[in-house]
Amino acid sequence: MMSGTGPAIKPAAGPAPEVGDRIPSRPASDTRRQAPVLRGRNSLVMSSLSRFLSSSVGTKILVALTGLGFAAFLVTHLAANLLVLVDPHGYNEYSHKLISNPLIYIAEAGLVVLFLVHAFKAVMVTLRNREARGSRYAVKKRAGHTSRKSLSSSTMIVTGVWLLLFVVIHLKTFKFGPWYDTPDGMRDLTRLVREVYAEPFHVAFYILSMVVVGMHLSWGLSSAFQSMGLEHPRYNGLIRGTGLAIAVLMAIGFALIPAVVYFGGRP
Repeated sequence: MMSGTGPAIKPAAGPAPEVGDRIPSRPASDTRRQAPVLRGRNSLVMSSLSRFLSSSVGTKILVALTGLGFAAFLVTHLAANLLVLVDPHGYNEYSHKLISNPLIYIAEAGLVVLFLVHAFKAVMVTLRNREARGSRYAVKKRAGHTSRKSLSSSTMIVTGVWLLLFVVIHLKTFKFGPWYDTPDGMRDLTRLVREVYAEPFHVAFYILSMVVVGMHLSWGLSSAFQSMGLEHPRYNGLIRGTGLAIAVLMAIGFALIPAVVYFGGRP
């Protein structure tokens, strides 16, 4: 008699698939099972990203990135606007090409989103900082020594609100202002600039607003790098000095346009 505990008999292996043989496809049920897994992973990633951007650190990073993005736009905007002082006709041509490009609407929408996100998140950071400090002192004193507290840092919300109002007035005055045509069928923005900056009120308001821009940028640029963790004792002075220099140059560059036009320069 043979014992029932003997070695199991292995089934004979089938022939190995040859090159060119069709490999059986995965059952459709496996694919259906994978879809909820992928959706679950995407949902988890989006949920984690949302929580991070809503956190204190994520909010500061978002304020920094949107602020740097808007600062980059201001650099290009200044370079284009200075053209009106050296080549009025070229300024009209540049403006015509800009507004004739259908992508301008996407760019403008992006700038609006950038501005609103930056403003909203900046207010959130300020409110959280105030809550963390508790009750505020009745009398503020400027910190000395190694503190970075300054007039610019203490008035970021005030200067931000001023700039919001300035942008609205600026768009109403120039983008949606009077439309003059040049002989070759372009909008004569040079004429509009000349008319607007012939009025002392507009010139004073614009120059004062550019001082506010300089104050906002002088603190915002350096604090943006700090929020992203890019500060280092060896380079802190360079970062702050560069930010201040950019802020001053931007303010002077923008203020130069109404001043030159008002005092009889071009256009």
